[in-house]
Amino acid sequence: MTTITIGYARCSTDKQDLAAQKAALEKLGVRPDRIYTDHGLTGTNRERPGLDQALAAARTGDTLVVPKLDRLARSVPDARAIADALIARGVKLALGSSVYDPSDPMGKMFFNILATFAEFEADLIRMRTREGMAIARAKGKLRGKSPKLSDKQQKELRRMHETGEYSISDLAEVFTVSRPTVYRTLGRQSPAA
Repeated sequence: MTTITIGYARCSTDKQDLAAQKAALEKLGVRPDRIYTDHGLTGTNRERPGLDQALAAARTGDTLVVPKLDRLARSVPDARAIADALIARGVKLALGSSVYDPSDPMGKMFFNILATFAEFEADLIRMRTREGMAIARAKGKLRGKSPKLSDKQQKELRRMHETGEYSISDLAEVFTVSRPTVYRTLGRQSPAA
């Protein structure tokens, strides 16, 4: 029976590029047509069609190759669920160049330790992000998007709306904004005096 290596790569945002992960997988011996990917999906999102395809493609004796554990799972329970699925099918897991046999007690221990560190790292990143946003908000640097219309334009839009002669679509066309922007502007601004 011929065993194959199947690769999986994932990036969290659409702005990130999978090229480096794909190159790393190819360097580890995975053929390009055997690399499955998820783009713009976080590790905490269990809906990962590329991962599901990679797992479905793996057969007994095959090896699933992932550049790093945090590309596979961001929580210990998720990593264990994936490992259990691999064990049930007789598939080995390679994290980079290290192959872990989750059915082996030593391999299982190392895998669980790595999964714990991946989850810890993800938690730290979330905590730092929240702290940074709170500091920026306190300094007045995090205010959200600026309104599309100036204060003067908002007052004029409200005035025109109050005349009853302009529909929301008319106002959107006159001010070259979307209908939701018109509704937000009308909801946000106090009536013109």
